[in-house]
Amino acid sequence: MRRLNFKPALLLVILVFMVTFSVMAQKDLPIDNKATKETVHLYHNLKRIAQKSYLFGHQDATAYGVGWKEVENKSDIKDVTGEFPGLYGWDLSGIELMSPKNIDGVVFNNTRKLVQQAYQRGGVNTFSWHCPSPFGYEKGAWDITKGTVKSILPGGVNHEKYNQWLDNVASFFLSLKDEHNQLIPILFRPYHELTGNWFWWGSSACSPEEFKAIWKYTVQYLRDVKKVHSLLYVYNTGGDFKTKEEYLERYPGDDFADVLSFDSYQFNDPSKDDGFVKSVDAKLTILDNLAKEKNKIEAIAETGYEAIPYPQWWTKTLATAIGKHPIAYVLVWRNAGFEESMKKMHYYAPFKGQVSEKDFILFSKMNRTLFEKGAKTEKLYQEK
Repeated sequence: MRRLNFKPALLLVILVFMVTFSVMAQKDLPIDNKATKETVHLYHNLKRIAQKSYLFGHQDATAYGVGWKEVENKSDIKDVTGEFPGLYGWDLSGIELMSPKNIDGVVFNNTRKLVQQAYQRGGVNTFSWHCPSPFGYEKGAWDITKGTVKSILPGGVNHEKYNQWLDNVASFFLSLKDEHNQLIPILFRPYHELTGNWFWWGSSACSPEEFKAIWKYTVQYLRDVKKVHSLLYVYNTGGDFKTKEEYLERYPGDDFADVLSFDSYQFNDPSKDDGFVKSVDAKLTILDNLAKEKNKIEAIAETGYEAIPYPQWWTKTLATAIGKHPIAYVLVWRNAGFEESMKKMHYYAPFKGQVSEKDFILFSKMNRTLFEKGAKTEKLYQEK
């Protein structure tokens, strides 16, 4: 074998390159530097796919739909397109009190099974948490009594209760494992729509400093005390911000969030009003710059048009609003069907025979959208 002789200067250049590359790789990690390898791979791959595509998600996609509940291997999305979504949304509300069901009546044992099935398909799971009032007020998450956040911070009257709630949340997340007994990565979106005025953690009920404090405490407790290392943390505002400064007013800092997101819904008739498209485009432009600056993942965590009365909403409105913005995912809200409390149909994804069904099929075949098959092809939990 021929012996290679390197000059000292060349060796130095090679060494510097290797060290620099190693440091860069170590820096590009989730905020949990002990995150499982699958969670780290998901973090990197969500960044990667955002440059060319995005996952499409649906809340409670396989738990129930319009006219059905708890049917094995079923979803309204699959009935229409022939495949499941690429992203599955769930809610934790109820687990803090060890209720057998969540706020929308989904049994937690069933949620666990559905999360496992989604993961086996190559899909991604995300959890929101409509956390009830720690004071026990009747309106639950929608109570806006001032001082509620302060009451769960260290020294507050509800602090120990909150710790117990977090213990229960941690136990549930630690129970989400695959067939090899490995933790399933989760996008965790606590205290969502944080700039709104309708939740007890919102802008009308607590100060920016209080919000930042409870966010940081929650992350540190789950990550450092309870050793939950399978979470990517999603910072999520309402759709009411118009500037970078407004978006960041309650931001806890780069060390406490992996994903930057917002929620925005269609209300006006899109055939007569393009306000939704313009608004989402403007907000995504702000997020584009922030995500690049802070090296974060970008997403629309919730959106939709209730009952989707406009037949071309998917391709003409939603896809147009997203455009070429590098988001990793978008999720529409749940298909509850007829809601007795609202006295109307409440759904955000099409089902067989729904007026936007054909357009949704076209949307699912667009180059940028990733449903079940696309997500599986991307191998989101493997190193790429």
